[in-house]
Amino acid sequence: MIIMKQTSARPSANLCAMFFAGMAILSTLMVPATARAEDEAILRLGIVSFLSGPAAGPFGVPAANAAKMMVGALNAGRIPQPYNGIGIAGAQIEIVLVDEAGGVTKQVTEYRNMIQRRGVDAVIGYISSGSCLGIAPVAEEMKVLTVFHTCGTPRIFEEANYRYVFRTASHSATDGIGAARYLVDRFPNLKSYAGINQNYAWGHDSWRDFEGALKVLKPDFEFKTHQLPKLFAGQYNAEISALLVSRPDALHSSLFGGDLEAFIFQATARGLHENTRLILTTGETMMFQLAKRLPDGLIMGARGPYGVFASDTPINKWFRKEFQDNFGLLPTYPAYMMGQAILGLKAAYEAVKTKDALPDTEAVVDAFSFLEYTAIGTTVKMALGEGHQAITGTAYGIFGHNEDTGAPIINNVISYSAECVNPPASTNTVDWIAQGMPGAQCD
Repeated sequence: MIIMKQTSARPSANLCAMFFAGMAILSTLMVPATARAEDEAILRLGIVSFLSGPAAGPFGVPAANAAKMMVGALNAGRIPQPYNGIGIAGAQIEIVLVDEAGGVTKQVTEYRNMIQRRGVDAVIGYISSGSCLGIAPVAEEMKVLTVFHTCGTPRIFEEANYRYVFRTASHSATDGIGAARYLVDRFPNLKSYAGINQNYAWGHDSWRDFEGALKVLKPDFEFKTHQLPKLFAGQYNAEISALLVSRPDALHSSLFGGDLEAFIFQATARGLHENTRLILTTGETMMFQLAKRLPDGLIMGARGPYGVFASDTPINKWFRKEFQDNFGLLPTYPAYMMGQAILGLKAAYEAVKTKDALPDTEAVVDAFSFLEYTAIGTTVKMALGEGHQAITGTAYGIFGHNEDTGAPIINNVISYSAECVNPPASTNTVDWIAQGMPGAQCD
């Protein structure tokens, strides 16, 4: 466990400006950096992200913007070492962009179209856990290298084995375990807890792991209520009323995107935050765009060491400046997760590249398995799921505003190592938590 100093940054544009600027930039799907020779190798990369619907503004567009920016920089050789080589394994990259909105059935159809009709060589994407659960067996069937960059459910690699599917971000157990540890470490005198999470895979998994870890770390913590609104509900008056009546000391929520924003505005308008510590596992996505509308005291996470929680490395400095210069806002964790997925793909390809041609998929898959690589402000270890599931550390802190400038800041940050908040290899997350998280390395 590492205690970090406060970090701060000033937002430079509003959410709408970022959304429309990002959509304009994403209108071109091909990313040429230089004039190409006819025989130049090209890697066609499918990028899937929410470009419409309630998850687009805070999640999908920042992730897609990061993909566009990273690919353009890779094609020009502008990313700092060790990624300063042109393209991926010397090949220029082209993007085929797909909107994740529309549900799992539509995504399966879109995935097949990318491969069969649009000639995609590899796919990176998917924010929704439901999308990932639906896509994984299809990717395996089609033998296409597919990298999940965000979706959180542990079930993907704990319920099945895949050769062609990878996830370069930690699964949601990291978020829940980290949140439970932060509450106990930072607020040991709290006596009761509750939750509000979406009624689908992501929400159920997030709550299960948080509550399980909390019962291990603080067995006398009293449970009050768990509210399960439907995905993209938008209105939470009934749930807020139940929470106000139960008066928990702490409230866990993995709500994301428009659902999170709607809940926070409705809950704070009714004063829920005044007597309850709200711990928001995806809260960092709001801190710049909505800073002026958020109250101090919210506990925020970023699903890992991203954004204000990332280490101050040369790649991170470049990434933050480049993103802000291009899109008018500092990057939040969806952008980081997309960026680190692209770097993971590059690292795997270049581990087996040849002089004359792109390496074949089978060789890249072998190289990707158990890969450890430098990402944007952290190190990614493909340590779980037989080398297909990443682990990273995570961090939480308390949102506030700088007294002099009004800029959003995160105080009282605690960072937890990957080995503190992830189960060991070949261990089921639920079982590991229930056993008391044996072997967790948190010092």
